[in-house]
Amino acid sequence: MTQQFDVHREPSIRPPAQPRPRTQEQDEDYPLERVPRAARYSWFNVAVQRFGQLSDLTQFLLGAALGAGLSFWGAFWAFTLGSVILEIVCIFVGIAGMREGLSTSMLVRWTGFGRYGSTLIGLVIAISLFGWFGVQTAVFAAGLHSIVPALPVWAWCLICGLGVTALVLRGFRAMGWTAFVTVPAFLGLAGWAMMVEFSRHDVGDLVASAPFGAHMSIATGATIVAGSYIVGAVTTPDMTRFNRNTGDVVKQTVVGISLGEYVLGLGGVLLAYAVKSSDLIAIITSSSGVIGVIVLVSATVKINNWNLYSSSLGLIGAVEALFKVRLNRVGTTVTIGVLGSLAAAAGILDRFTDFLTVLGVLTPPVAGIMVAEYFVVKKWRPQLDASRSAGRLPETEPSWVPATIALWAAASLFGWLADHYQWWGVPALDSLLLAGLGYVVLGKLGLVRGARELPFEQPARPAAAIEAEAGTAWSSKAAA
Repeated sequence: MTQQFDVHREPSIRPPAQPRPRTQEQDEDYPLERVPRAARYSWFNVAVQRFGQLSDLTQFLLGAALGAGLSFWGAFWAFTLGSVILEIVCIFVGIAGMREGLSTSMLVRWTGFGRYGSTLIGLVIAISLFGWFGVQTAVFAAGLHSIVPALPVWAWCLICGLGVTALVLRGFRAMGWTAFVTVPAFLGLAGWAMMVEFSRHDVGDLVASAPFGAHMSIATGATIVAGSYIVGAVTTPDMTRFNRNTGDVVKQTVVGISLGEYVLGLGGVLLAYAVKSSDLIAIITSSSGVIGVIVLVSATVKINNWNLYSSSLGLIGAVEALFKVRLNRVGTTVTIGVLGSLAAAAGILDRFTDFLTVLGVLTPPVAGIMVAEYFVVKKWRPQLDASRSAGRLPETEPSWVPATIALWAAASLFGWLADHYQWWGVPALDSLLLAGLGYVVLGKLGLVRGARELPFEQPARPAAAIEAEAGTAWSSKAAA
């Protein structure tokens, strides 16, 4: 028997190191195929990027917003509930992405949605993260404009947006190096700002402070916490497909989310109490001046490059599913980056935020369905398992799954109504659980099935397949 090399199991005997397999036309970030083992990274490398997504302007802003409407311990429980939701989603969806080596927009084809359902998911991801890319670019530009007002905000939008686009063109590796530079700088600034401000106050008094803004419930706060990153949680496979094993996924998720939500989020709560303001720039400027603003707004790059990266992957997957056209990742990234920068410069994204919030309601049920299919129902799991060892993708895919689409719509509507009418519980978690449990029930009733199976067009010479062939050949020689 020849030995097979699984993406989540180390072989007992390692073959000699092989050069990274790729063809002339192949993108080293593998947007439409499995990531080979030779292209995987250590858990710490990926963890720094995960933490980088949660250590920026928005995390302090989130803490300040909760501080305005909740007591410190109310904010603590809101962060706890929201973090638990995010960690559960990230770990389970992330493990699936790691095992299969696939991006979210590709993985959903065989985790309950099918080819055309994945098109909808890809478009939701692409449009949502395109919008947030523009919003973050505008925040970045506003911060730099406050320091150098000689350039108008629209010019800063173009500079910032196109700069991030140039970075993302280099792919996962370059984004990793950026995180290694900006994360320590941001943590140093955050620590300094907290230390300076807290030296002027008694921390015990700050913890006991009453909220200074409009009251909010803990459930609302938890929904805000979970909602602020739920799209990032659902797109976790875009990142974890570069992980090596399950333990790496768990470690990076727990460390990244816990540090981001508790340390930075609660730090933002206390800073808001100290200055009695939820104005992020005012909070940081009062503690660390212009240098602090520069470092803080620059930290936006770490999350914005992932907004652009995952938006590109979502669009590439959607176009391939619908039109069978394989877009080039670099060209797609440039197009989205330029359009997002122009949208930020034109200021139209100020009116886009409410729409992005609505799109955010659609994402928690997606995670619930993916997890239920991959780990419980397993309707298409055998196809993934059989093709994984060969480094290829299944030969067929469901066209679309009517029961899944109906369940997704119902769970999304429930989440929106729960949030709009402030029903009991945490809407993001409620809709996620409704979708996951509903899918399990539908699976037990035999209602989870594709309208029909369609042939899947394999990429030409997939890198993981080349790697698997090399490993099998080496194993055969060793056995002989």
